[in-house]
Amino acid sequence: WWSGVGTRAGSPPQPTTARAAGATLRCDMTAIVANPIRLRLTPNVRRAVLTVHIVASVGLLGDSAGFVAVALRGATTDDPALAASCYELLDMFSLVFGIPLSFTSLITGILLGVSSRYGVLRHGWTAAKLVLIASVILVGAFVIGPSNARMLDGTGGRETALVAAGAYDVLALVLATALTTYKPRR
Repeated sequence: WWSGVGTRAGSPPQPTTARAAGATLRCDMTAIVANPIRLRLTPNVRRAVLTVHIVASVGLLGDSAGFVAVALRGATTDDPALAASCYELLDMFSLVFGIPLSFTSLITGILLGVSSRYGVLRHGWTAAKLVLIASVILVGAFVIGPSNARMLDGTGGRETALVAAGAYDVLALVLATALTTYKPRR
């Protein structure tokens, strides 16, 4: 039984010997490794960040689905003016919606992860969501952007790449949504 000598009311007991202090330090270090420090958000701030995250993620999914539809129309039309208009529209989709929404989703997702019990890398499903949104950003930067630039400058030949990249984005974002809903092995 601990007598509480040398402590204030309500504070944890303090070690009285060097050996006890070492045990306390080892115990504290184990607790830090097992339970990393989390960012604490007030309930209202957390709800606001969650709302922004959901809106950005759903908006990005809608943008990606619209991107696939317009890319398909541009790839299958025989009218060069309509095809050029489609690729101009795809460029706008990427700049106005795709880039801001994907980075908003990434940043708010990381913020929610470090402020919750799930963490960012602690569970497989949260790490998978991080990889999925990062892959959507990378596909946009290295496939969609250059492919659409070739279509706009008249070089052409990248219709299939645009449709496939857009379809990948839709599938990746749907999978991320499913992971959030089911939280496997939580």
